[in-house]
Amino acid sequence: MGLASGAIISAPIVAAAAASELSVSPAGGQGGCTLIPSEIAGPFPLDLSDNTFFFRQDITEGRPGIRVIQRMRVVGVDNCQPMPNLRVNFWACDVNGDYSGYSAFGSEGETYMRGYQITDDNGDVEFISILPGWYPGRVIHMHFQVHVSTSFAAVSQFTWPHQAAVDIATNNPNIHTQGPDPMTPEVDGAFNDGYEHQLATLVWDEELQSYVSDIEVAVAGTGVNGVGYLEREAAKVFSLGEPTPNPLSLNSQISLHLLKSSDVEMSIYAISGRKVYEKSLGMMNEGSHQIALQTESQKLAPGAYVFQINVLSSGRVHHDIKRFVVE
Repeated sequence: MGLASGAIISAPIVAAAAASELSVSPAGGQGGCTLIPSEIAGPFPLDLSDNTFFFRQDITEGRPGIRVIQRMRVVGVDNCQPMPNLRVNFWACDVNGDYSGYSAFGSEGETYMRGYQITDDNGDVEFISILPGWYPGRVIHMHFQVHVSTSFAAVSQFTWPHQAAVDIATNNPNIHTQGPDPMTPEVDGAFNDGYEHQLATLVWDEELQSYVSDIEVAVAGTGVNGVGYLEREAAKVFSLGEPTPNPLSLNSQISLHLLKSSDVEMSIYAISGRKVYEKSLGMMNEGSHQIALQTESQKLAPGAYVFQINVLSSGRVHHDIKRFVVE
């Protein structure tokens, strides 16, 4: 995935020791990996689904902090295989322990440290973030929601190796003005049932000049399951295939099968959230159609993208999305 540069401080004050490649364990899971523990959404979640502004990689909005490239892989617990094309919401406080969007923090209407991405074919998402601060009663942590379908979303949170986070805060007092986190995950009520599968790595990457954090989480299912009402309604109108071939070439297409004649619109977003292309395809007849994803006049730069289709039928708009890559 391509990374946009952000106004974030990134210096290897302390090179954090690598945590083990955690998140998946051979014990306790149906398919050889372990279901991520469900946690409360936290006191300060905001609904990201109705505001496309939150579709972005860089969630910092210029908030000061130590840069962290945060990566997550989502797998299905039934077979431990990647789950592509799912929306993953991330949100956290800033270095002062404040959440955006709430009057209690004087941040009503603000949107920093919130965003979502769409998992790729490997089940991966990647965000540009900062190491959050802490607030009374909670160890440093980040919330996430894996939106599997309109009937099922897994909500949990994760933390980082505690000593590494303490070292970063201790060595950056001008940024982490509250000082190092006084709690440990063991005494945080949200993690008192254990956090073995909620511990991300935190290591300094000299080439990227940033800390990099990885975590793998397993959620219920072997793919997109628990289909809800909206998916069932859309399935009565159309189905969308995968981009082929992918990575993209000038010959790449995506198949659209309409069960009834409908108005169709397409749009393409860069992984940063910027819309790079949109087109009305007009009224399309029932049957199978092939939609070109790239033309000579609309050649996409290398990077990751999301294709969205909107199908208007009987007064209702139905959606679907697919990720693809241009090399």
